[in-house]
Amino acid sequence: MRIADYAFHLPERLIAQSPTDPRDKSRLLLLNKNTGEILEDYFFHLERYLKPGDVLVFNDSKVIPARLIFKWNDKEAELLLVKKLEENVWEIMGRPGKMLKIGVKFFVTPLLGVEVLEVMESGLRVVRFFSEKLADSEIEQKIFEFGQLPLPPYIENFRESMQRYQTVYSKHNGSIAAPTAGLHFTKRLLANLIHKGVQLEFVTLHVGLGTFLPVKVKKVEEHVMHCENFELGFDTARRLNAAKKAGRRIIAVGTTTARVLESVYHKKYGFVPQKNSTGIFIKPGYQFQALDALITNFHLPQSTLLMLVSAFAGKEKIVRAYEYAIHHHFHFYSFGDAMFIS
Repeated sequence: MRIADYAFHLPERLIAQSPTDPRDKSRLLLLNKNTGEILEDYFFHLERYLKPGDVLVFNDSKVIPARLIFKWNDKEAELLLVKKLEENVWEIMGRPGKMLKIGVKFFVTPLLGVEVLEVMESGLRVVRFFSEKLADSEIEQKIFEFGQLPLPPYIENFRESMQRYQTVYSKHNGSIAAPTAGLHFTKRLLANLIHKGVQLEFVTLHVGLGTFLPVKVKKVEEHVMHCENFELGFDTARRLNAAKKAGRRIIAVGTTTARVLESVYHKKYGFVPQKNSTGIFIKPGYQFQALDALITNFHLPQSTLLMLVSAFAGKEKIVRAYEYAIHHHFHFYSFGDAMFIS
């Protein structure tokens, strides 16, 4: 497969610059992956398309203030926290790269120092944060106090509360980008779904580079995903297995949740509880085993996320759905509108 086969033109005016208010007032495109039928509604009517016993599975990871902007020789420099490896040791991206050589030490604030431990083949670095005045257990909190949320580059002049870039159920620190399908849910909508008899379950996947790094190779098969840490709890796995055995729909809220569910599902044992990392690359030709439906946003051209939804619904149906969405002025990307593929 060629990466170019997943290109499309999106008018710039359809790139959402801010979330809808309230969150669940965003539009909802419904795609039947079997027939190709397309309907549209609003997200606050999601319960119309769910039935008692359906299981919605959410990613409860919380976005951390992962952008550290500071001065280096009177010029602006930046570190982006990518993945926590151990206490105060992180995998990072940084600029300018020439300062990030093994053994180099520098300060991002008067309290927070950084030592470069390793330069990886990918260009990422492994660094250790240290402080002469703080205990090791206090350093991470100071990093987060200094850092900024890493909004996508296509969002300009964002003036709203940074809580709008968190899901209302976010819980575990670790992501460098929001699991954006979940941004549409309000506490009121979640309560309505529970009242209807929809089962809500939570997994954790800390969104990292694997989710949104641009694909730079010409052939899809040559792209290598960056691994991301996840956790599926024992009780959650038990309830998911009971639902699957009973024939109830497992609905992933977001591509990150879909990647967790497909990573942990075993043909013989079902959903296997674990704390692990995944580099699963779901692309057309992949045979889904865990999920029956998917709630997701509209994704960037030539992205692995677009390939994942194409694998789930079929590339031709996704192409037609995206053409419909563009023609009918749906909004795209992180703060854009939603799709329900079932």
